[in-house]
Amino acid sequence: MAYSRPIPQPLEQETRSAISTAEAAFHLSRSQQTLRVWACRENGPIRPVRINGRLAWPVASIRAALEGKQ
Repeated sequence: MAYSRPIPQPLEQETRSAISTAEAAFHLSRSQQTLRVWACRENGPIRPVRINGRLAWPVASIRAALEGKQ
């Protein structure tokens, strides 16, 4: 049986303030590792917040980046 990943909901319908690295990578069309490098080097267009050692990516920052406002 193949493992199926849930498909992230459209960003316009997202109600959470921050999303996981996998979901953020999907919306930004980047690999998860690229986002992890941005977080480590602190040089990407979006800065994550760290919650108990895990990365959470602010939805507002993702929307702004996709609209070219950053």
